[in-house]
Amino acid sequence: MVGKNVRPLHGHPLIAYTISAARRSGAFADVVVSTDDPRTAEIAKQYGASVPFLRPAELARDASPDIDWVRHALSELRARGEEIDAFAILRPTSPLRTAATIAAAVAALVTDPAADSLRAVEKVAEHPGKMWVVAGDGHRMTPLLDDHGADPPWHSTPYQSLPVVHVQNASLEVAWVRTVDRLGSIAGTEVRPWVSGCYEGFDLNHETDWLLLERLLEDGTVNLEQPHLLPAGTAEPTMES
Repeated sequence: MVGKNVRPLHGHPLIAYTISAARRSGAFADVVVSTDDPRTAEIAKQYGASVPFLRPAELARDASPDIDWVRHALSELRARGEEIDAFAILRPTSPLRTAATIAAAVAALVTDPAADSLRAVEKVAEHPGKMWVVAGDGHRMTPLLDDHGADPPWHSTPYQSLPVVHVQNASLEVAWVRTVDRLGSIAGTEVRPWVSGCYEGFDLNHETDWLLLERLLEDGTVNLEQPHLLPAGTAEPTMES
């Protein structure tokens, strides 16, 4: 969806909810937005984020790997004299992720120095043990996963009896900078799970997602932490670590 990060949601651009939650968490020395869009950059500044550079267009395509724009951001910040030990990726499409969750997730990584990173996950709704790969001719299919001869096979087993499987969501990732520098990855190999609370991993990517969120907000099932728009001319605040 083009322009989704600044699409209005309950009176504020979508990106404002993530910026506000990050600032309120108190977990960061600065909240930096990486974008190739000048309009998004200006809106981000209005809500208290720093935008010291624009992302090159070649790193902002739909298929651009995260590691490329993360490396670009770290390089730009280091060139400005910033010393960075760790960072978090907080995508604007998860507006229900709270400041308290961000703070707790960052603390969980800090207290686990053996971990390369932390990533938000949730229990799968559709179990991969019931997924199939259809052959090229379309006449046969085989199970996606090897169930090692389970009896009954996983595809014929109730969900509740299958091994617990989690899927990552887009709400948060936290990593040490060393993971990028030494392993060339934003995840590494030692990944600590952060199991998202109810609806915090909700991801706005399709029009149906917006319609569902509006309904959930309308009937009070979920609530949004309201962002704070800086008064015109106000200097951007410095976040305390």
